[in-house]
Amino acid sequence: MPDRALTILQLTHQGGGSGSTTIIANVSRQLARRGHRVLVGCRPGTMLAQLAWDAGLEVVALDFHRLGPLADALGETIAREEVDVVNSNATRDRRALTWLRLRRRLSLPFVVTRHTMPLTLPPELIVVGLSADRTVAVSHAVARALRRRLHPGARLRVVPNGIDCERIDTPPSEAELAAARTALGDVAGRPIVLVLARRKDQHILLQALAALERPVVVACVGIEGDAELRAIERSMPPRHRVVYVPFTDRPFAFCRLAALSALPSRIEGLSIALLETMALGLPAVVSHAGGNPDVITSGTTGVLVPPLDPRAWADALARVLGDRAFAQRIARAGRDLVRREFSLERTAERTEAVYREAVERRRALGAG
Repeated sequence: MPDRALTILQLTHQGGGSGSTTIIANVSRQLARRGHRVLVGCRPGTMLAQLAWDAGLEVVALDFHRLGPLADALGETIAREEVDVVNSNATRDRRALTWLRLRRRLSLPFVVTRHTMPLTLPPELIVVGLSADRTVAVSHAVARALRRRLHPGARLRVVPNGIDCERIDTPPSEAELAAARTALGDVAGRPIVLVLARRKDQHILLQALAALERPVVVACVGIEGDAELRAIERSMPPRHRVVYVPFTDRPFAFCRLAALSALPSRIEGLSIALLETMALGLPAVVSHAGGNPDVITSGTTGVLVPPLDPRAWADALARVLGDRAFAQRIARAGRDLVRREFSLERTAERTEAVYREAVERRRALGAG
């Protein structure tokens, strides 16, 4: 008998402009396409709520401020909607679900997804890890970090993030391209180094520009310039320029205009922005940190750079910008890898398999 369709409750207290929001929305939509009923529990008015509505998913508005009322609301939702499996994606919701489990008020399968490198102290991490039926790490680096903090290994699974190639392959409109060009201003023939990220050590990249002879425009898409970045910018050689663009959920016009994608962060789970820019054929220069080496083999699918080392960043940028054949080779290999191994369909399939494991574990415990 084929596995029956599941009613899945996805939860996060976050839901703003971030890679985790994108992956929650995309995987939820893909699971629905696979025949499951997916409810998205989040704060009303968030980006995630809008994405879920746009995808035709059911949205459950929740107040995440107080643990007790949140746990009560989750218990009521789970019973009312006859949820088969609940997936926590952030701190407050996994704490509420763990509290319900410890109080014996949560009998259904409970899955935790860790989107970032864990900062949770080992005692709490162990309690959550033993309460959840499965924990999903979005990269091998996240999984290793969880194990170092004593997370139970038997319940840990790696499901890499995946991207919606249909979405990123939709050409930007003429209006979007015009807006991107306006935001960049007069580049005067300089190549554009795209940093598509929230605040993630962009200051290291800006510091590197002092040693980079090739004039460039650095486009920091997703942030406003803060005091630290502005101070570095004032000391940069005048041959370079930095542009800041506030967060947008349609950044792909900038990808069409860029020469390379850079990600200088020292902490990464598995960056959706990195996967998307690679899938669009940009050569990637990224820090040797977190989940980045899961995607980048240095010199083959991109370039890995020691984090927090401006001189190494200058050398890496100079190499990619100065060797067209090398840049094209790593861009092509990176594009092929991401589209083959990091598709949204593969992520949804693997996520469903984890849910099935959790359901079977809970069934076995009940039978015992």
